[in-house]
Amino acid sequence: MKPIRIGTRGSVLALWQAHWVEQELRRRNFDVQIVEINTSGDKDRQEAIANLGAEGVFTKEIQRALLADDVDLAVHSLKDLPTEPVAGLEFAASPQRGAFHDAFVSTKATRLEELRDGAKIGTGSVRRQAQIFHYFGERFQIADIRGNVETRLCKLDAGEFDAIILAEAGLTRLKLQNRTRSLLEPPMFLPAIGQGTLGIEIRKDDANRLQAALDLLNDLPTYAAALTERSLLAALRGGCLAPVAALASVEHIAKNTRQIETRLTLTARVLSPDGSQKLETTSSLPISFLQDRAVIKQTAVQLGQTAAKNLIEQGAAKLLER
Repeated sequence: MKPIRIGTRGSVLALWQAHWVEQELRRRNFDVQIVEINTSGDKDRQEAIANLGAEGVFTKEIQRALLADDVDLAVHSLKDLPTEPVAGLEFAASPQRGAFHDAFVSTKATRLEELRDGAKIGTGSVRRQAQIFHYFGERFQIADIRGNVETRLCKLDAGEFDAIILAEAGLTRLKLQNRTRSLLEPPMFLPAIGQGTLGIEIRKDDANRLQAALDLLNDLPTYAAALTERSLLAALRGGCLAPVAALASVEHIAKNTRQIETRLTLTARVLSPDGSQKLETTSSLPISFLQDRAVIKQTAVQLGQTAAKNLIEQGAAKLLER
């Protein structure tokens, strides 16, 4: 079998993710190469992400390389991967999910609510901004921040911000978890779609060649949760930048002393950008991981679409139009 070429962004965090996949495959005796690809989101580090003009600013160039057969699989931070399907490509696997929380990082306070009135908080996420506005009104000043994790931490340490919000998973993977002062946890704060999850994308016509490798990497509960959250976002017709938050999880519920039921549960939230409105729903379906991938996918998609329908009935479409 020819070497498996892994396409990835060149950021420190993206390379950590790609090398983790590389090591897992090498440990299982696959020959692997890393191919770095510069994305439009990496080229422009000044403009706010929401103003760059399109979804997938961190993924499209990698997808083009995949379609051109310059790489064999792509490793994405799943929260950056648009749900709009790309002809010829397939979201094929997700290793076990890492930490999914948002992390509060500050040199001035231990918790978000302890910040002084008017404190400046840096985040590039409309979802994070909307949730902070919802719970704290205009108490804080929210400002956009760009750059990789290390760059954002340097801006914080230089006094440009009183606090910043980052993904806990990124800090943990870069061994910077000591910078986390506290976590923004459910039920108050919900994460982005797929946060903490790696998404492995391949060409559909290459699935048979890579199936053995993908099966070794794929964690079915994580894969089901990822499909559920992404199906929700797709059905809402929201993008990666929309103020949509969700968390799907697998629960084991004792029906009686001899029987335990496994359920896939999704809590989903849509907010107005200014946080003045918040819509929420929780849905659940039984799932069996003894079934094949097609049945698992069908259950996950059904659950995501059901939650989206509930939110749309509450008025989510109007909020997302903003």
